[in-house]
Amino acid sequence: MELKHLELEIKNDSPFENCKLDRKKYADVLTSIIENYSDGFVLALNNKWGAGKTTFVKMWQQSLKNLDYETIYFNAWENDFDDNPLIALIGELKNIRQTEDNNFKKVIKSAAKLSKNITPALLKAILNKYLDSELLVETLTDGIKTGTEIFEDEIKEYVDRKKSIVDFRNDLSHFVSENGDRKPLIFIIDELDRCRPNYAVSLLEQIKHFFNVKNIVFILSIDKEQLGNAICGTYNSDKIDSNEYLRRFIDIEYSIPEPNNQDFFNYLFEYFNYGSFFNSNERLQYYQFQYDEDNFKETSKILFQKCNLRQIEKIMAVTRITLRTINYKSFLIPSLYIFLIYIKFMHNEYYKDMLFKNLKLTEIQDRFKNIIAPFLNSDNERHFIQIEALLLVYYNNYLSGYRAIDDIFYFDRATNEFILKINSAINDNLLIDYYSKSDRGIVNHLTLSLEYFMTKIELTENFN
Repeated sequence: MELKHLELEIKNDSPFENCKLDRKKYADVLTSIIENYSDGFVLALNNKWGAGKTTFVKMWQQSLKNLDYETIYFNAWENDFDDNPLIALIGELKNIRQTEDNNFKKVIKSAAKLSKNITPALLKAILNKYLDSELLVETLTDGIKTGTEIFEDEIKEYVDRKKSIVDFRNDLSHFVSENGDRKPLIFIIDELDRCRPNYAVSLLEQIKHFFNVKNIVFILSIDKEQLGNAICGTYNSDKIDSNEYLRRFIDIEYSIPEPNNQDFFNYLFEYFNYGSFFNSNERLQYYQFQYDEDNFKETSKILFQKCNLRQIEKIMAVTRITLRTINYKSFLIPSLYIFLIYIKFMHNEYYKDMLFKNLKLTEIQDRFKNIIAPFLNSDNERHFIQIEALLLVYYNNYLSGYRAIDDIFYFDRATNEFILKINSAINDNLLIDYYSKSDRGIVNHLTLSLEYFMTKIELTENFN
C-alpha cells in the first residue's frame, strides 16, 4: 500500500498517458495558440491552488518538447531565496545552450551591465522604504556630492540603464533566434503566487521590461487571486487594482476547466488500494460490513464536490493510513468516518471542538447544518440523516462517558411515538425514523462513542 500519492510518471513519448483528468485536449488548445502567435507573448494559466496546474504544465512541457520546442521550467517558489530574479532567469537560459555559445556569452555580459546599472536605483528604493529620513537616504546613496553632481549622476545613470536594457534585449533576441526552425522558446514559470510577494512582483517586472522580446513565450502558472494579494502586500496597499496591474504583464489568460472530482476519487481509490480493506475475506464474512465500500464511495463523492485535487489527495491518503487501525471485526460506519476526516481537513475548528468536547449538542447541530448545506438535496437526505443521527449519539456518548441516547430522543408510550429532544438539521421525521429502527435492533452500534473514531483518526491506536 502506498503511504502517499507520488508524482505521476510523465512518459517522454506520451506525456498525457497517465493523466487521470483528460487534460490533453486543453494542452492541444494552448499549443495551437503558440503556433499561431509564435512571435512571443505572456500567457497566464489561472486556476486555484490545488487544481493540478503543476502536473499539467509539466505534461504540456514534454508534449512541446516532442514538437521540437525549446522549453524551460522554472519553479519560482523554489528559487525565491535570491533577491534578484534576473540571475535565476539567466541561469535557466544557460541550460538550453552550451556555455561556450558566443551569443549566450553576450547575454551574460549585457545582463551583468544591466544588473550593475539597476542596482543603485534598487538600493535607493529599498533605503527609501525602510528609512524615515530623506536626508539620511541621500547621504547613504550619494555621499557628500553637490546637488549639481548628484543631478548629473542621476542623468548618466538613467541613460546607462536605458542603454543596458536595449543591449540586453538585442543580445537575448539573437540568442533565442539561434533555433533555426524559428519556433519560440517556451519559458514556463510555476508557483509564482507562492513566492515572497516582493520576489513575485520583481520577477513580473523583469519579464516585462527585460525579456519582452520576439520568440519568447512566457507561461505563468498562477492563482490570480493569491498573486493579487501579493501585489497589494508588496505595495502595502489594498487599494491597488491588482487585476489592472496584472494586465500590464499578461497578454492571454486561460483557465483549465474544472476537473471531474469523481474521476480523480476513483483513481485514488484504486491507487491506494482501498479494496484490499473493504473487500478483504475477513470483513466480508460479516454481513454488517457488506455495503461499507458503497457507503464510503457515496459519501466521499458528495463531500469531495467542494474540494480541490490536492485536498482530495491528502484526505484519501490519510484515510487509507487510518484504516490500518481498524480491526477486520470492527465497525467502521464509512459515512461518518469519512465525514470526520473531511471536517478535520476542511473545517478543522469544528473537528477540534468535538475532539476536546467544547460543544453542546445544539452547537454540534448548527455547525453540521452549515457544513452540509452546499451538498444537501432530496436525493441524499437519507444519506446525511445517518451521519447526523450517529454524530449526535456518538458525541453525546463521548461527553457523558456512557450510552446516553435518552438525551436525544425517547419513546412516548402514551402516544406510541418517538419524540426528538434535539431537532434535526435536515428532516425531523427522517431522523425519528432512523432512531426508531435503531432502537429496534436494526442498527446495533448506538453504544459507540465518538472517541472510538477519534482515536483511529488521530492515530492514537496501534496499527494492525
